[in-house]
Amino acid sequence: MKNLGSPTHFLGIKIDNTSDKYFLSQALYAKSIVELAELQNCNSVANPCVTKLTGYTAESAPCFSPAAYRQLIGSLQYLTLTRPDIAYAVNALSQHMHDLTSSHTLLLKKLIRYIKGTTYFGLPITRSTLLLKTYSDADWASDPVTRKSTYGFCTFLGDTLVSWTVKKQSTVSRSSTESEYRALAAATADTIWIKKLLADFRLDHTSPVDMFCENTSTIALANNPVFHARTKHIEIDQRFVREHIQNIVIRLLPISTVDQLADILTKPLSTPRFKLLRSKLTISSNYQFEGEC
Repeated sequence: MKNLGSPTHFLGIKIDNTSDKYFLSQALYAKSIVELAELQNCNSVANPCVTKLTGYTAESAPCFSPAAYRQLIGSLQYLTLTRPDIAYAVNALSQHMHDLTSSHTLLLKKLIRYIKGTTYFGLPITRSTLLLKTYSDADWASDPVTRKSTYGFCTFLGDTLVSWTVKKQSTVSRSSTESEYRALAAATADTIWIKKLLADFRLDHTSPVDMFCENTSTIALANNPVFHARTKHIEIDQRFVREHIQNIVIRLLPISTVDQLADILTKPLSTPRFKLLRSKLTISSNYQFEGEC
C-alpha cells in the first residue's frame, strides 16, 4: 500500500478539504451534462421542478430525442450522489424513459437549467456529533396514472447528511397513513443498516435513533399494541417498526409539515419552500463568489 496523501478526487467527485470540513461536489460533471444538452447559453432557474406546467401544448416539439433523453437521465442519476436537491426531479423523469412525451423533455430542460445555475453546489461533511436522526415522508397517491405514492427519507449523522432515498412505492396505498407507514418501514431499515455500519467502525450508537414523521395516525399505529383489522394488509411493516420501537432502537417523534425536511424528496415545491429545505439539507455552494440561485 502507498499513502497518496489527502484525497482530492474520487470517481468524479471533487473533495475540498478545509480545517473544519470536507466539501463534496461534481462541478465538472454537472457542466458536462449542461454541454451534452447544449444548454450552455440558457438562462438558469431557481427550481428544478414545476408545480404546474404552463405554456405547454400537446403539439409542442420535444426538446430532446428519446436517445438523448435517456442519456441525460442516466448522467443525472450519477449527479444525485452529491445533489439530493435534484433527487425527486430525476426520479420522476426516470419513470418515463420508454414512454416520454414533449412535456417530459420540457421538464428535463428545466432541470438542466437549474443545474446550470447551481453547478458548484454540493454536500458538506462537517465536524459535529455522531448522533443519527431520520426524516420520513410520503406523498399519497401522487402518480396520476397508477395512483402509487412516492416516499422519501433522509438521515443525518450529526449535522451531516449521509443518506437519502426517493422511490415510488410498488403497491397502491389505500390511505395516507398506509403510504406513510410503508415509508417509515423503509426508513427504519435504512437507519438500522447505518447504525450497524457505524458499529463496524467501533462507533456504538447507544441511544435510540430519533425518527421524525408528520403523520399522527402513523405514529399512533406504530405505538398501538392493538392490531386493527383495517391495517392487516400492512402487518409486516407494522410489526417491523413496532419491534424496533419496543427494543429502543428507534424513537418515533412527531414533526410539523413546515419542518419536515423529507418534503423536498417527495413532491414538487414552490421556490421559496424549495430553497428553505435545500438549505436545511445543507446543500450549498462552496464558492462565495458564485451566484446562488
